[in-house]
Amino acid sequence: MSREYFGTDGVRGRVGHDPMTADFAMRLASAAARVLVPQGGTVLIGKDTRLSGYMFESALEAGFVAAGADVLLLGPLPTPGIAMLTQEFDADLGVVISASHNPYFDNGIKFFDKNGAKLSDDIELQIEEYLREPAITLESSQLGKAKRIDTARTRYEEFAASTMPDGLTLDGLKIVFDGANGAGYKVGPRALARLGAEVIPIGCSPNGMNINDACGSTQPDLLCLTVPAVKADVGFALDGDGDRLVMVDENGALIDGDQLLFILASSRKDKNELVGPVVGTVMSNLGLEHALNLRGIEFHRAKVGDRYVLEMLRKEGGIIGGETSGHMLMLDKATTGDGLVCGLQILAVMKETGKKLSELAAGMPKYPQTMLNVRTDKRMDPHESEAVRKALGEAETELATKGRVVLRASGTEPVIRVMVEGEDEKLVLELAKRLASVVAEAAT
Repeated sequence: MSREYFGTDGVRGRVGHDPMTADFAMRLASAAARVLVPQGGTVLIGKDTRLSGYMFESALEAGFVAAGADVLLLGPLPTPGIAMLTQEFDADLGVVISASHNPYFDNGIKFFDKNGAKLSDDIELQIEEYLREPAITLESSQLGKAKRIDTARTRYEEFAASTMPDGLTLDGLKIVFDGANGAGYKVGPRALARLGAEVIPIGCSPNGMNINDACGSTQPDLLCLTVPAVKADVGFALDGDGDRLVMVDENGALIDGDQLLFILASSRKDKNELVGPVVGTVMSNLGLEHALNLRGIEFHRAKVGDRYVLEMLRKEGGIIGGETSGHMLMLDKATTGDGLVCGLQILAVMKETGKKLSELAAGMPKYPQTMLNVRTDKRMDPHESEAVRKALGEAETELATKGRVVLRASGTEPVIRVMVEGEDEKLVLELAKRLASVVAEAAT
C-alpha cells in the first residue's frame, strides 16, 4: 500500500492547501499520538523560521495535548538539533515543522522516533490509517501539558561543537556563514565562533518570508561572491532547516555534497577510521564513484532521499553517506543529516592537514551533469510512458559507457527530475533537453 500524504521526508505542501492546513496538522498530531504515544508520553516540537510555523506549532500542540501527550516546544532549531534533543530529553517523539529548502509559502511536518531516527514507511502508513478518523480529545484529567524549552539552541550548539576532535579549534580561520535565513541562523555562527573562528554571517536575518530566498545551500551565489571578496578561508551554507550543507572554497568555487562526501571518506580512510562502504544515491556524480574506487573505497548507490541512504548504510554496516544536495550522514556523529556537524568535520580536515578546501576537493573530478525539472500536475512514474522509455533507451545508447541517465519523480515536489551526466558536456545537455521535452509531453 502506498502512502497518500507522506513523501520521502514527511508531509509537505503549500500552506493553506491540502494537506498543509491547521486542521490537518491537528489531525496528524492526533493520529501520530495514537500510533506512537497511545498511553501518553513526551513529544518535542521544533520548527524553522517560516511565518506559518507559529500556526502549525499551535495546531500540533493542540492535537498532541488533546490525545494525552506532554509537549515540549523548542522554537526555531535545525532539524538535526530536534533529533538530538529527542534523545537527550528521553522523549518518545520528535516533530519538525519545516519544508527544508522550499520557499516560505510551503511548509511540512516530519517525525523522529525516540532514537532520533526517521519513521519507517510502515509506521507512516499506520499514522495515515488514523488520519481517516477525527482528532480525539480525552477527558480533562487525561490531557497532556505543554511548556517551552529555552535552552534548546544552547544544548544543540554545545553538541555540534563537541563533535570536533579533542583539542582542535578553528583559530585562524575566517568563515562566511550563510544560514539561509532559516533554523540555523543563530546556532551556526555561535558554534563556529565558540571554536575560535572569525565569522561573517549572511542569510542570518529571518523575517518569516525570506527563508531560502537568494541564500542558503540551494542559492549560494552570494556566498560564492562574498568568500573571495572578504578574503575568507571558506564559506558555509545550510538550507532552511539546517540538515544540508554546501561549502565554498577560498576562490569562490562551490563544493557540493559529492565533493564533501569524497573529502570525509578520504580523510577517514587515511586515518583508518572508515567503516563499511560509502553510500551515495543514484544522483551522485560518477566522478565520486570513480575517485573513491581509485582509493580502494567501496561505493554503493541508494534511492534518492536520506532515509534510503541511511537504510543502506545500516544494511551494509557503513557510517558515511550523503546526497549531492549536501544532505550528509555521519552515523558516528549524529543520527540524521546535520549540516553544521558535517561542516565542522570538513573544517577539522582542513586544520589537521593544513590544506585549503580547493586542494581537498581536487581529488574528485566531476563529470558534466545536467539536471532539468519538469513540473507536473500530479505525481507520476515517468517510466510508465512508452514514449519516455523509448527516449531513455536512445539516450543511454548514445552515452554508451561514458555516462548515465536518471529519471525520477521527486518525493518532495510535483516535478520529474531528468538527470544526464557524461564525459561530453555538449551531448549531456542535448540529451537532457530532449528527454525533458518527452517527459513534459507525457506528463500533460
